[in-house]
Amino acid sequence: MIRRITFLSLALVVVLLHVMPVDATMALTDVSYTPAPPLVIGSQQHMTTQYYLGPSGATTFIPGHQLQMQTELVNARWNIQVLLDGRNAAQQSASGSTAFVNGALLSYSPNNDVSLAVTMDGIVPRTQGGQVMVLQVKEIDNSGSVVPGSEITISQPVAGEPATTLQITFPTPTTPLVPTSPIKSVGFPVTLGIVAVILVVIFLFRRSR
Repeated sequence: MIRRITFLSLALVVVLLHVMPVDATMALTDVSYTPAPPLVIGSQQHMTTQYYLGPSGATTFIPGHQLQMQTELVNARWNIQVLLDGRNAAQQSASGSTAFVNGALLSYSPNNDVSLAVTMDGIVPRTQGGQVMVLQVKEIDNSGSVVPGSEITISQPVAGEPATTLQITFPTPTTPLVPTSPIKSVGFPVTLGIVAVILVVIFLFRRSR
């Protein structure tokens, strides 16, 4: 009787392990940057990462859960590719600081090899701590809470200000000088005075004769 109860208990545990949802086992397998770190403030940054979803329980990922991806890069653009046994299975794109992947796109039987390739572009922002959180991935459960131990964060140091471009400064235009009009004399013209003197002399000379 005891053996029968023990056997039934073990069978029940095995069934529960296969029926109960188990959080996915996720691991970062590859990451690359263009240009290479350190990041430069104000520059365009390209990043490619790949994650492996290990079999956990009855599926590779719980359909009711989702993956949340976040970045501190500005004007981020995402391309997310689900790979099933090395082949493209699903693809989606997004923009902004946050992107989500529905768990149904990641849920397969445990005998499948499922991975996730994420490509992201954005502009490196100015930071206070000297580092930028380039990408953070975490699993969100049905209640909207983060699944413990599911968070994977990638950060990189920031080098500083970008190279400054050549600034050409033109002189401020000044108001052109306007030549002043010559002041006309309102007095007796000199030429007219000489002519008058000559006429007087001739008149006196003729009179004296």
